[in-house]
Order: sequence, then C-alpha cells, then structure tokens
Amino acid sequence: MIAAIIPARGGSKRIPDKNIKLFMGKPIIHYSIDAAIKSGLFDKVIVSTDSEKIAQTAQEAGAETPFMRPVDISDDFTPLASVFVHALKSLKEEGLKVKYMCGILATAPFIRISDIKEGYNLISKQKVSSVFSVTTFGYPIFRSLKINESGHLEMFWPEHECSRSNDLPEAYCDAGQFYWLDAQLFLETPKIFNSRGSMPIVIPRYLVQDIDTIEDWTTSEIMYETCKRKGLL
Repeated sequence: MIAAIIPARGGSKRIPDKNIKLFMGKPIIHYSIDAAIKSGLFDKVIVSTDSEKIAQTAQEAGAETPFMRPVDISDDFTPLASVFVHALKSLKEEGLKVKYMCGILATAPFIRISDIKEGYNLISKQKVSSVFSVTTFGYPIFRSLKINESGHLEMFWPEHECSRSNDLPEAYCDAGQFYWLDAQLFLETPKIFNSRGSMPIVIPRYLVQDIDTIEDWTTSEIMYETCKRKGLL
C-alpha cells in the first residue's frame, strides 16, 4: 500500500488555526490533500491530527482521519519522524502494510503533483530510504557571516573569503513540501536521513515559501497569485 500522511496539529501560536486558515479562499490544508488525491498514487490520504476541527476540515476535502494523534507528539518540539512513525504503526495495527509513504506538509500550497510523482518514481527505482523536496540557497552559504560575542562580523568559513561564488558548490535546504519514505527502512531507522541514502527533488525557489508568521502568509498569497497568473502552478 502507498499512503500519504499529512501532519496537521492544532494549537498553532503565531498563526491561530494555521493548518485550516483560508489561503486564497480555501483552507490551506486542502491544497496538500487535493494534490495527494489528484496524483492518483495513494491508496490512503490520511491526516494526522490532534484536533477535531482539523479532522473535520480534512474529511470535507476527501482525506481520512482514522486515528487521532496523541498529545505527547503534538507539541512544537515533536519531530516529523515521530509523527510518521506513529502513523505507520497505527495503520499496521489496522492490518494495513505500507510499502511507501509520502509525508506532505499541511501548509504547502505551492506543491505540484508532478513533483510528488517524480519523487515516487525516484524512490521506487533507486531503492533509497527517502526522497524529498529541496531548493537552492539564494547566496553561497560558504561565504556566510556570523556575529561573534564581541558584536563583530566573522566568516563561518574564512578559507573562502576570496573564493569566487562560481567556484563554490551549490548548497540546498529542505523545501518543506513532501518526504517520500520507504516505510520498512524508515521504521528500522526512524530518521528521514539515514545510511540507506536520501535523494532530492529540486524545487524552484519561487515555489518555496516558509509560512510561520502573518507576514509570511501575506507574502505567500502574493507569490501564489503571481505564479498562477504566470502559469507556474
């Protein structure tokens, strides 16, 4: 079985009801649910939540909520890996054996079905533990700076002070959209990165928006509208 798991806890502090707040006219979690369903890849599209309100919104969009997430893995500090482990074990208790799962974040309105499909093709053919979305940094991280205890600037890597940007390797960060996992390998070593290997799906920077504040939300809606108008979504 192939399952989509969408983590969506309640209790967001900086943006109240963040996972179901209206984004361009519909609950933001609907974008992730819609993409999972329309991809045609999944036997189950499941939302993992501790909130009855979120569960109801998810069900209205066509997702299932066969279990509620325990309180002890529903706080600000719970890693995604713990949520995915709980979901996989809960499904196993119901007699459902998952071969591959895709963890899709609830606040990922820029997610593209084509990228989800590309991730599945990669994990099923390459036999790695995980495949997930990444994007490039906008500036070479090897020339990044820090402020030391004296308030002065220092380079993290002073050996690259005179290096040309073009001579430095490209660096990537987690795009925060989706995580394909080989369920068995993941349960054996419950880390998104592990010794079995991880591979990337590279997403353009304009489709990667980290939504943590109201300002982020407004910026993301502007970017979303622009991308739709230009046919990029």
